[in-house]
Amino acid sequence: MTSQLSIGDFSRATHFTVKTLRHYHDIGVLAPAEVDPQTGYRRYGVDQIPTAQVVRRFRDLGMPLEEVKAVLAASDADDRNRHIGAHLSRLEEELGRTQLAVSSLRDLLTGPPADVPAVQLRSVPAVRAAAVSATVDSQDCRAWSEGALGELYATLAGQGLRETGPACGLFDDDMFTRHRGVATVFVPCDGPVRPIGRVGPSVLPAAELAVIGHHGRPIEADRSYGALAGYVARHALAVDGPVREVYLVGRRETPDETRWHTEICWPVFRPSGSAG
Repeated sequence: MTSQLSIGDFSRATHFTVKTLRHYHDIGVLAPAEVDPQTGYRRYGVDQIPTAQVVRRFRDLGMPLEEVKAVLAASDADDRNRHIGAHLSRLEEELGRTQLAVSSLRDLLTGPPADVPAVQLRSVPAVRAAAVSATVDSQDCRAWSEGALGELYATLAGQGLRETGPACGLFDDDMFTRHRGVATVFVPCDGPVRPIGRVGPSVLPAAELAVIGHHGRPIEADRSYGALAGYVARHALAVDGPVREVYLVGRRETPDETRWHTEICWPVFRPSGSAG
């Protein structure tokens, strides 16, 4: 006969609170060995202590309870290891993001970098392009943009059209102020693209722009945006209009984000004949 413990003793043995043990029972993560039908008292087997310790380790690693249930219910070792491996991969990704955030914060604490690129004033003409446009949440914008670019490049290649310039994106103010807005990704090309899927013909509009280069990861572009906004404000050049990004070097050229190069372009009023 397996020795049994009251819920209080099992709590002391596993360092789970009684409230937590009751919750785990209710959701099916860790059911007691026996429940008295008259009193509702829960009793746990001594042999359940190792299972509780495994659950604690998973929770300490931030594994959601639904995944803990899946691991415990796994039919074989391969299934169990698949769930555990997926969670460890997410932890590694989160660790990478944390390390990057720490590095960026240290850079901010040391003051503004000495090698901030110069801002240029630039007039750009209208350009014929293929485009994809949608209303997107800001947190999804990067993934959406890369997917749209892949579709644009494939469509141009399939229709025998030549790219005539770097890809770029236009993002309306709501993308920044409300974290959801209209994003449009363009690839300039040498002829009208036939509409297919999300891709259609468009014109990248002419604009007067203040331009700063950003070298490195997109997540660190806020410093370049800040430097550009400061320049535009100091010179009283700001006008309404979407922000533009020009992707000179991106994932298509290299998977190494530290080597990416993006031009960030702020719409401005540029007096006739002003120098760049």
